[in-house]
Amino acid sequence: MLREAPWQALLDWWFGSALDAVEVSAQRNALWFGKSVCQDVDSDNRFGGLVRQALDGGLQEWEREPQSWLALILLLDQLPRMIFRDTSRAYAGDARAQRLVRQGLEAGFDRKLPRIERVFAYIVLEHAEDLASQDEAVRLYEELQAESGASEKVLFAGFLAYARKHQAVIARFGRFPHRNAILGRPSSSEETQFLTEPGSRF
Repeated sequence: MLREAPWQALLDWWFGSALDAVEVSAQRNALWFGKSVCQDVDSDNRFGGLVRQALDGGLQEWEREPQSWLALILLLDQLPRMIFRDTSRAYAGDARAQRLVRQGLEAGFDRKLPRIERVFAYIVLEHAEDLASQDEAVRLYEELQAESGASEKVLFAGFLAYARKHQAVIARFGRFPHRNAILGRPSSSEETQFLTEPGSRF
């Protein structure tokens, strides 16, 4: 009997069982973008051990093929933002995740994944505090939208719009002001004013 790949449970949990991108998003959107203590605790209970291995530089064997590459990216980028929410460790996997994404893009890993899964590779660049990465993220989301079917256009337009919002913040400040307090960075007066505006905190 074949053993299930060690990363499959994570991908199944993150993306669910639906095949249509719109349905996947409808079913999993609250997990992806909601803020829930229960979900954060559940993610730690399920995958906290793997997250900590990834943050410590482990699971290098997961870097070698598209599905495991994506799962490792989730362990480094998405799950720390849940498990370590509102602490500096939420961003501890970002540097490795960004390196992995660039390596995977060069290898064409993203092109072997469904469009809805590619969203969570490209979002790593959207989380980066440098404009070149933001520009690349927007370009990749533009490609996703262009490739999407008629029923998916609105969904992928939403992902693109969100990427452009991130891009605009980095173009203006060079960093995400909402991270300043968590990372112990002083905010400028302009950043402090910005943080009072609706939608300034992602």
